[in-house]
Amino acid sequence: MRTAMIAASTVLVALGLVVAPALAQRDPAYAAARAEGKVGEQADGYLGIVGPADPVLQRLVDDINIKRRAVYAEKAKENNVTLEAYALTAGCQAVLRTVPGEKYRAPDGTWHTRTSAPPIRDPRCP
Repeated sequence: MRTAMIAASTVLVALGLVVAPALAQRDPAYAAARAEGKVGEQADGYLGIVGPADPVLQRLVDDINIKRRAVYAEKAKENNVTLEAYALTAGCQAVLRTVPGEKYRAPDGTWHTRTSAPPIRDPRCP
């Protein structure tokens, strides 16, 4: 059952989850924080703060994550999968879409800077 839900989520993400990252990327503050390595993608589908957070950065990340959660909840409901399964699949895809120089969180919780090599993937990723 869980495998089927993750597989269904993978298809759904491939078809339409570009919405949440696209919304965030329109924000110049987000683009700057990402380019500076202050934020990174996580397999749980949410943006994380790399290192210490100041209040402005925390508000930015919280705002983006609230928007992502809303999109995930809507898409999960539309497609009869759990929010967590949808968010995980979205996060796995977001980590894969990072480009060299961007940060992502590895399964062990450490932050890595993406190189030309594939990122270290969460074993739960489809």
